[in-house]
Amino acid sequence: MASIRTASITEHLGRKNTSYELDNYGIKEPARVYWNLNAPELYEEIARRSEGVFSNHGAMIVDTGEHTGRAAKDKAIVREAGSEDKVFWGDVNKEFPQEKFNALKERMMAHTKGRELFVQNTFVGADPKYRLPIRVVNELA
Repeated sequence: MASIRTASITEHLGRKNTSYELDNYGIKEPARVYWNLNAPELYEEIARRSEGVFSNHGAMIVDTGEHTGRAAKDKAIVREAGSEDKVFWGDVNKEFPQEKFNALKERMMAHTKGRELFVQNTFVGADPKYRLPIRVVNELA
């Protein structure tokens, strides 16, 4: 795995193919960031960290915990002018106050300090004409 060193105390490993830093999101001083690891590298990290096991046939098996399904009624959206008229507000798309969102985000960002993080720059959508770029940041491989 290629290592990328920066002036900060954070160690960067993998393939960092962007200059858009995690601190743009409010993520400050993670201990180590694994950028865009491929499947074999992720499997290696999962095994090293005991986050999963290999089956007899080589498939990775992980325990996703008690709550594994998508809970549609647990979704909340901050109401803001740019998208307010595009959301079907109600039981499924509940309004979430901006102040509560800001407090939750601060707690999440504080939680990342000193932690190892995994970052994947990828896409959603199968058709390249309509797909959207996304970045997934996670604590687990």
